[in-house]
Amino acid sequence: MLRRQRVLGLYRTLLRTIRQVPDRADQQYLQTWARDEFQRNKGATNQDAIRMMIMQANNHLEDLQRSLALAGASSPPTKS
Repeated sequence: MLRRQRVLGLYRTLLRTIRQVPDRADQQYLQTWARDEFQRNKGATNQDAIRMMIMQANNHLEDLQRSLALAGASSPPTKS
């Protein structure tokens, strides 16, 4: 049960992070990709495989967060 909560939390965090992507088409692509990946692996039972998938999802999340941070740092300031 704890692993399920961890995976759901990771999924929610990934979707929240994807919502920060400025380009709507990229957002939709990433949302579809995340949903498909999590749905495809929903029935996985091998604990080692699940652990590996969680690590991969965390890596994807960190990469996305890093990309967003870099994009935010390099984007021009908005006028107020």
